[in-house]
Amino acid sequence: MLRKCVKPFDRCLPQRSGDELLWHTDLKPHASGDFSIAVVQANSSLEDQSQVFTSPSATYIGVYDGHGGPEASRFVNRHLFPFIDKFATEEGGISADVIKKAFNATEEGFLRLVKLSMPIRPQIASVGSCCLVGLITNDELYVANLGDSRVVLGQKFLDKGKATVVAERLSRDHNVSFMEVRKEVEAQHPGDSHIVVYCHGVWRIKGIIQVSRSIGDFYLKKPEFNRDPYFMQFGNPVALKRPVLTAEPSIISRKLRPQDLFLIFASDGLWEQLSDQEAVDIVHKYPRPGIAKRLVGAALEKATKKRELRYKDIKKIGKGIRRRFHDDITVIVIYLDQQKGLSANSTKLGCTIAPVDIFSCKKDKQPLLVQHT
Repeated sequence: MLRKCVKPFDRCLPQRSGDELLWHTDLKPHASGDFSIAVVQANSSLEDQSQVFTSPSATYIGVYDGHGGPEASRFVNRHLFPFIDKFATEEGGISADVIKKAFNATEEGFLRLVKLSMPIRPQIASVGSCCLVGLITNDELYVANLGDSRVVLGQKFLDKGKATVVAERLSRDHNVSFMEVRKEVEAQHPGDSHIVVYCHGVWRIKGIIQVSRSIGDFYLKKPEFNRDPYFMQFGNPVALKRPVLTAEPSIISRKLRPQDLFLIFASDGLWEQLSDQEAVDIVHKYPRPGIAKRLVGAALEKATKKRELRYKDIKKIGKGIRRRFHDDITVIVIYLDQQKGLSANSTKLGCTIAPVDIFSCKKDKQPLLVQHT
């Protein structure tokens, strides 16, 4: 049974730090280790959403980086995991087919919401979200993604008898700044010589968007939205004959091994500032509690240094204006202690975390919804 939180809103959130726009959870258990999470807001409305759900036999991780508004990422945050559970139950377990069905159902569900909302808010047709998901069950890891959020594995490696930790990227960035993605998009649209345009130093599809896959963005997927009189009031940026974006996720699966130490799931706001190996080195070097916050802090230090400022200089800058310095950033670090057995209390607690908007926990299979109203 769902119950609303009657506590003050701030008590429903993870911990705040000295930065008024940063929320974090230092360390919590999951089915095969610990996890840490941190989110910093830059946009007027937080467009990043994130989730960690853990049960005795599985851990689900989600990072949803919205653009054009928060509606798509919030919708994914509420509906994707329930769809995965639904199809996994019907088909007897997690599989690539189950994940694809859940992504498709989420896309179709958001499409219905957009159609209903058009008379009130026509701009919702241009709202979308990248979507990065990790599923760990029976020492098997599935990663599915749309867009340019990224998951990186920290892996122990012996080099001439010396142990090091190296980064291995497990997801593919669907961003046309990468030549292979541009070639993929161009191959899918052989009759359109202007499908990918280079303008102001950036490659974009139709001169509008960098990511080639997303949930939402229906004005770039459904030609009828460009002809809709409600939407046309806000401009008609491109005339479509066919979709130029897709919601088909890239999916990989692999068995976890003892040398697999941790996973870093993050929105592109982190990877714009830190390389895969830099992030892995930080996680390997520092203690577990607060490690996600430490990664966010390292990214913010780099972002502000580029503007000849220090992180402390922008802590008092308000949301919206702060977007000039960095993007919304979400980081989830998942430690993998599967070879050591279940961590303490991991059979008792599961959490879904979406700072600012939702914080919900599931204990002993009785869900509790905590939502700001």
